[in-house]
Amino acid sequence: MYINFPSFNPVVFSIGPISVHWYGVMYFFGFMFAIWYGKKNHNNKIKFNHNQIETLLCSTFLGACIGGRIGYIIFYNFSYFSHNILSLFYIWKGGMSFHGGLIGSIIVIIYYSFKYNKKILEISDFIVPLVPFGLGAGRLGNFINDELWGRVSPKMTCAMLFPNSYYRDLHEVSEHPELKILMDKYGVLPRHPSQLYEFFLEGIILFFVLYSFQKKKISTGILSSLFLVIYGIFRFFIEFFREPDFKIKLFQHTITMGQILSFPMIIIGIIIIIKTIVTK
Repeated sequence: MYINFPSFNPVVFSIGPISVHWYGVMYFFGFMFAIWYGKKNHNNKIKFNHNQIETLLCSTFLGACIGGRIGYIIFYNFSYFSHNILSLFYIWKGGMSFHGGLIGSIIVIIYYSFKYNKKILEISDFIVPLVPFGLGAGRLGNFINDELWGRVSPKMTCAMLFPNSYYRDLHEVSEHPELKILMDKYGVLPRHPSQLYEFFLEGIILFFVLYSFQKKKISTGILSSLFLVIYGIFRFFIEFFREPDFKIKLFQHTITMGQILSFPMIIIGIIIIIKTIVTK
């Protein structure tokens, strides 16, 4: 009735105490793709040479990593961080926030806009088409690592049984005793493979949408605004299927932190589109 999670080894190889995980390898592939695709498709509008592209993308990637880590601590784990400040540096325990990474990337883009005397949206228009591949690769890494699974879905026949969800499933059973029958039968509860949903929407669909607009003659800022709006909508939608990192009671309804952080992206993207159309 349900799909068993494939038996992946999350470790690619180990050298002594050092292990290389698929999650990190996926982000490496995403970064190398961004370097290659950026050099291949840079246009005359941005006028960057290959060295400037490498410097910009390396700095943006670093800003995304630092921002992602800080964002995770602030948005999802602040109570623990407030009692253990050094946890910011516990990168081996995982924990990254896309929205924090976005803020870190924007800070880097603002810096290089002054350094290279370019408009902020010119630089962001150059960068955003390179992002979906990395996002998709990262979601595949999450899937291989058996992490960030979806919500419990006992009525969906193509739901997946994730071995690592066991302790989370015990909590679900304590709140919903009727799930104990499934837990006893399968060992874990069936869940949405939300990592694959995100891979398809944030990785494949978003890439081809931005790629199609990149080839057209559009005003500066349109690509950036499309990225903000489309990613924000996709993420807001997927949060209904993804196991929430953090739930918040708001207006008698429970929404996730991911939805709260995605909503401003949609609004800002729409504002940029309207402003671009009005001033054109």
